[in-house]
Amino acid sequence: YVCSTWGNNHFKTFDGDVFPFPGTCEYNFVSDCRGAYKEFSVHIQRALNSNGHPEIQYILVTVKDITILLKPNLAVVEGQIVKTPYYASGVLIESDKIYTKIYAKLGMVLMWNQEDALMVELDNKFNNRTCGLCGDYNGIQIYNEFINGDTSYNPITFGNMQKINKPTAKCEDPDETQALPSCNEHRDECQRLLTSPAFADCRLRLNLEMYIQACMQDKCACKGKEDSFCLCSTISEYSRQCSHAGGRPGEWRTEKFC
Repeated sequence: YVCSTWGNNHFKTFDGDVFPFPGTCEYNFVSDCRGAYKEFSVHIQRALNSNGHPEIQYILVTVKDITILLKPNLAVVEGQIVKTPYYASGVLIESDKIYTKIYAKLGMVLMWNQEDALMVELDNKFNNRTCGLCGDYNGIQIYNEFINGDTSYNPITFGNMQKINKPTAKCEDPDETQALPSCNEHRDECQRLLTSPAFADCRLRLNLEMYIQACMQDKCACKGKEDSFCLCSTISEYSRQCSHAGGRPGEWRTEKFC
């Protein structure tokens, strides 16, 4: 099972729930939370780039007692810059022009496109053991993330709860009372893109509606600016998730599109 975040602050938990969270602090993306000793943790920090789009600035990974800091085109292990492929104590770090990947023997694979999109896959031995923006991995979509006992949380409240408190951090918590725009005027375009013939092999493997909604939110957030981020990030994620689910997306990028 995978948890991912991409594009315009979209998150998809291990249990399949998709929600928006626009925070720019450092957050617990996913950690092993069963006991006092965490077998692994993944923290992320986003910020707006020069085009005003959210990008992941860094990812901080711990595996057992090793600390790995990832930045675009840079991997730092225990404070030392390393060349990839790098292998030590059950952790392999690889990178190519687009992706940086970490494989950890304890049952985790992490894949980052060095920009907006991060995907973490966990062994099912971690079922019901995780916490963070990725949720508890208990197989039930909203329980214990957005509904916990008698309390229900909206996505922004849930996201703010995952903040890593650092005394020097200068970042604001997103406003929990803000409602999402409906963006319905973008439905047709998003649906057309995500049901194009290139994705014929994906339709039965993924929940299409989730990605249509994310695409609609992207279009709203970009307020009519036609840059590639506004459309391509969710379509790229749909394509990645389709491949991950065993599908074969066709060639959907063209010279004019993405």
